[in-house]
Amino acid sequence: MTNPTRLHTTLGLLGALLTALFTAACAPARPQALVDLTHSFDEETIYWPANKHFQWEKTDWGTTAAGYWYASANFSASEHGGTHIDAPIHFGRGRSTVDQIPLERLVGPAVIIDVQPQCSANPDYELTVEDLLTWEARHGRIRDGTLVLMRSGWGQRWPDKRRYLGSATPEDPRTLHFPGFSREAAEFLVSQRAVRGVGIDTASIDPGRSPDFPAHRVLNGADVYALENVAALDRLPPKGITVVALPIKIKGGTGGPVRIIAMMP
Repeated sequence: MTNPTRLHTTLGLLGALLTALFTAACAPARPQALVDLTHSFDEETIYWPANKHFQWEKTDWGTTAAGYWYASANFSASEHGGTHIDAPIHFGRGRSTVDQIPLERLVGPAVIIDVQPQCSANPDYELTVEDLLTWEARHGRIRDGTLVLMRSGWGQRWPDKRRYLGSATPEDPRTLHFPGFSREAAEFLVSQRAVRGVGIDTASIDPGRSPDFPAHRVLNGADVYALENVAALDRLPPKGITVVALPIKIKGGTGGPVRIIAMMP
């Protein structure tokens, strides 16, 4: 015979569970937190040495003779400066131009590899395979199709050009010092993890002192794009985020300005 007290208790718990589920289902969804990973483009925007800097000029700005407000301006710049994307063709012959990168590769999961202590001790630090494996030991394997972002801490130096590029003569590319990816890490991410892209909070995915850009050559050669001068990586957790990186769609472009947004649950 069923115990009436136990049956009453069970029905009470079931009723409470159903009420909670109904309330949760009917409640409005909690909006995702959005983080802007993009530096604004202005007269202080940092560009690679010898590249054309960002220029913005008002052409119309005020009330017209007809009495309504009208504003317009012109802008021009190199494809490679500020928060921007390196399309695979940048260092990969015959690889994708910026307009040919599929949308599904510009939206998806991302992870943050934090090597700030190493970079603080050595401004020429290169991300290693060991750094990646150490991250995986803590957070799990990097899945295929992930965007891998390296956090060096250099974003805190923006827009101080000398500190950010690590040189008293920042217009001379032979004198630059800032962290980047090693060739070995780039090869690992391409051959062992099938990443969709990489990014960094410095001016280049290769370290500043690199004369021949091996990380670019490996990644772009595998049709993998790179995001450079990424902002606000210190605001992101190591995993569990979705990143949207939509560049200006320049036909045949080797890169261009990109608005990068991180979505956190």
